Amino acid sequence: MDVRGVAAEFLSHRRFAVAGVSRDPRQAANLIYRRLRSAGYQVFAVNPGAQEVEGEACFASLRGIAGVVDVVVVVTRPEVSAGVVRECAELGIRRVWLHRSLGTGSVSSEAVELCAREGITVLDGACPMMFLEPVDFGHRCMRWLLGLTGGLPKEA
Repeated sequence: MDVRGVAAEFLSHRRFAVAGVSRDPRQAANLIYRRLRSAGYQVFAVNPGAQEVEGEACFASLRGIAGVVDVVVVVTRPEVSAGVVRECAELGIRRVWLHRSLGTGSVSSEAVELCAREGITVLDGACPMMFLEPVDFGHRCMRWLLGLTGGLPKEA
């Protein structure tokens, strides 16, 4: 399935966790967190160093979230992403989106390989805001540019 199909399948679910939110509202994870919430998704903030983010409770790990999480968006440093994927595998979470715009973002070969071994569908790159309608002009341009230069995942 191509990246648009996988993104659409991920976005058809309602309960998201965003790992890597920050006390700094300008960070990419926070922008994604707010955008998902404003689009009507139930979204949980995850950061082991914060108790509150964006005026809402923040969870130290995915384990602290009651109920099933459908999709985890990982917006951490690449060296942390495999640990988040490991926790997803332990909790039975089957969809992981490793955020990337320019550079490596949250993508690491260890995290991608772990997803493959554990049967987790992974989007290893891009940003949910490139696919969540209505897509703003900046993210539409970024999606086009990354598609043109080979920066978007080909398949998941």
